[in-house]
Amino acid sequence: MKAVVYEGPRQVSVKDVPDAKIERPTDVLVRITSANICGSDLHMYEGRTDFETGRWFGHENLGQVVEVGDGVDKVQVGDWVVLPFNIACGHCKNCERQLTNYCLTAQPEPPMAGAAYGFADMGPYAGGQAELLRVPWGDFNCLRLGEDAEERQTDYVMLADIFPTGYHATEMAGVKPGDQTVIYGAGPVGLMAALSATIRGAGKVMVVDRQPDRLRLAESIGAIAIDDSKVDPVQAVLEQTMGLGADNGCECVGYQAHEPDGQEQANLTMNRLVASVRFTGTIGAVGVFVPEDPGANDELAKQGKLAFDFGMFWFKGQHLGSGQAPVKKYNRQLRDLIAGGKAEPSFIVSHELPLEKAPEAYEHFDQRDDGWTKVVLHPVGA
Repeated sequence: MKAVVYEGPRQVSVKDVPDAKIERPTDVLVRITSANICGSDLHMYEGRTDFETGRWFGHENLGQVVEVGDGVDKVQVGDWVVLPFNIACGHCKNCERQLTNYCLTAQPEPPMAGAAYGFADMGPYAGGQAELLRVPWGDFNCLRLGEDAEERQTDYVMLADIFPTGYHATEMAGVKPGDQTVIYGAGPVGLMAALSATIRGAGKVMVVDRQPDRLRLAESIGAIAIDDSKVDPVQAVLEQTMGLGADNGCECVGYQAHEPDGQEQANLTMNRLVASVRFTGTIGAVGVFVPEDPGANDELAKQGKLAFDFGMFWFKGQHLGSGQAPVKKYNRQLRDLIAGGKAEPSFIVSHELPLEKAPEAYEHFDQRDDGWTKVVLHPVGA
């Protein structure tokens, strides 16, 4: 089969790799028809992780089941399914508590928790930017889709990661009807957080970024766009909230946050959130932060540490939730919102391309080129 193979920093190619296949009785084999390029893929693409050359990316995957193992009871050949990026067993202590993002069984390293397709430090599993994908514990991990799945792939594929991740940010932030919510980052996850805040009934949603195309998308769903290359975003939020600050906020940028001039500052968004959110407010952080970042430009960041304004955070009595999203906690209800016409996450999709165009797509997406907001790859024949 063909797959998008990582060759080294900022270099991928599409080449033949061994076919994915059933390896255990509980496996499901899926013909991938849609696989997104994710912002967190870029950390690996840029060489900022220890992702091994020769492996392939792809943790936002949707397709049709072509084979099932003898131990699979529910999923059937022909089903259209979307796969949570979290690979989870369904029966360990964390999975039983709906914390499938920290599955203890799927992660082979005892000190670690959590597994994913085609991702650094999250197990040996192949990614789905390929023609076929093996899905472990298929009955648990496959979310079956309705009759409109094939026609609405660009909506449903967002259930693999970014829609539940954006929703998780708002869940951790405790967004309630009428709230004033600020979101730092208008990439795909930030835009999904803005959509989720709207779905949850927020009265005012503010989105901070500096990419015009992303800010336009935020405005298209009723959010207030704040361009931090033109204004002080904290002051802008205060002006929007009568000087009190937002009720809650979401961090959707991560450890490669940077100033408008391009200078990286890993603590930038976290400290701005502390300043932007009111006393006793809540912050949900889903942007990726890592235990160590050798490619960082300062010593603290190299160790995965931040110069965090904890004194002000404590003084304001704020609360913080963090970590990857447990996709299965949300994906069924979000699927039903899509099916019922109440949510159309595909509004962020800018490009649908064949798998062969992946190298070009990665380059444009990595450069934040105007108009490249979200790329969906479609393997040949899909």
